[in-house]
Amino acid sequence: MWQRFTFTDLRIIAHYLGALTMFLAVALCVPLATSVVMQEWNATERYLFGIGIALFIGSALRLAYLEPRALTQQQALAVTGLAWLLLALVGAIPLYMSGHFISYLDAFFEGMSAWTTTGASMIQDLEHLSAADNMWRFVMQTVGGLGVVVIALSLGIFGSSGGSSLYATEGRSEHVIPNIIQTTQFIVRVAAVAILTGTVVLFLACLAIGMEPSRALLNGLWLSTASFNTGGMSSMSLGINYYHSWGIEIIVLMLMLFGTVNFTLYNEIWRGRIEHFFKDIEVRTSAVWLIVVVGVVTTAICVSGRFSDLPTLVRRGVFTIVSAFTTAGFQPITSNQLTTIVSSGALIVLVFVMIVGGSAGSTSGGIKVLRVGILGKELVAYVKDLLAPASARQVVTFYHVGKRPLSTALVRANLAVFLLFLAALMLTTIVTVAFGYEASPALFESASMVSNIGMSAGIVQPGMPDVLKYLYIFDMWAGRLEWVTLVALLVSFSASLKPKKRVGHGR
Repeated sequence: MWQRFTFTDLRIIAHYLGALTMFLAVALCVPLATSVVMQEWNATERYLFGIGIALFIGSALRLAYLEPRALTQQQALAVTGLAWLLLALVGAIPLYMSGHFISYLDAFFEGMSAWTTTGASMIQDLEHLSAADNMWRFVMQTVGGLGVVVIALSLGIFGSSGGSSLYATEGRSEHVIPNIIQTTQFIVRVAAVAILTGTVVLFLACLAIGMEPSRALLNGLWLSTASFNTGGMSSMSLGINYYHSWGIEIIVLMLMLFGTVNFTLYNEIWRGRIEHFFKDIEVRTSAVWLIVVVGVVTTAICVSGRFSDLPTLVRRGVFTIVSAFTTAGFQPITSNQLTTIVSSGALIVLVFVMIVGGSAGSTSGGIKVLRVGILGKELVAYVKDLLAPASARQVVTFYHVGKRPLSTALVRANLAVFLLFLAALMLTTIVTVAFGYEASPALFESASMVSNIGMSAGIVQPGMPDVLKYLYIFDMWAGRLEWVTLVALLVSFSASLKPKKRVGHGR
């Protein structure tokens, strides 16, 4: 029997959503400060208005339940699932008021893309977007990449009420440190060090290519956040190609790889247990997977004869693969090149790379390498069982921050996520094709949306059908929640809407 939401449940959920919306008001102060420093007074008015709206909505929601209590698992699912939707809706208000979007739907798409670190964009005339608006896009990417709940817990917004339940619903089942608050604070510290270091190095790299200091600083910060948080958004319509710099591309590539490492493994390195890093199933599966796909895609591109010289091959081929693998979505190959120059075989391989994604417990999206590694282990064990004598019994283990047993429950949970991702990919592709798009670009675009990557074969643009915009928004939202959380949430709400069956009395 499915568990229903009671009226008290809804009040508690509203209270915590209000707390997150008030946190949004605090986050909006960053682009507000940017607008003041850059003397963008129109943006200042818009962000003051956005802060006012966020405070009003947040305060109203918090009044729904004045005495917060520890969240149940069901309530935590609702808070996490609805938070991403609410923050994207409210966060889109100052963006829409900028005049760079055809409709509020496009601004909402941009907001959801930023919060979920997808990186697809609906902005018109990106080059003339204000520094404040760009800053807001990258703030959303940063908070979304680390996790809205993770940031909120690290700041103590929820206190000790249901922290573990909230943390788990955002796709993070592992505690880096036993204490949940310390775990979230460790994640934020690692990200801060990586982003600040990347900002300094990229600032110097931007200066080296002739940028003035203020632009170099902003571009360094935005590139660093977009890379480590695997968001891939850019302040220029040409994306990473705008810079024409080997140095910048190498730094961005390194930050993307750092961003896709499980934060639990960073803790192992910090504690001096480096051997745990190299023995981990995620690290080994990622290494093998990257070597294979780089070889396959590079061969396919070489055969096409379009990128014949080695430097271009490395900059376009390898960078694209790493960008797809980490789900950052930086695109050194244009949408037109993806459909005309890259062979259909290489495009299909890129789709597989995007669907698999990076590591669990990192900033990246997709199914996650850990799940693929676990399912691969189970497949090998199944084949061994078929070939082994009937009396033989094998104990299957895998190494992930220590040796762990490969239980049936674990395999079933990972298989559920795997199947949900594939089902979403197929349904999204079918709907996209139904609107008249070719199958290969439709499959590529669908994989990009479902896995929160943002690479585009040319379908995502302001002029695409509104139905596809809504569908892709849903895909980005569900993909960031890894589908299971959203399915559980929808089932709970559906059960709550059904009238209770009355028990009949006998005569």
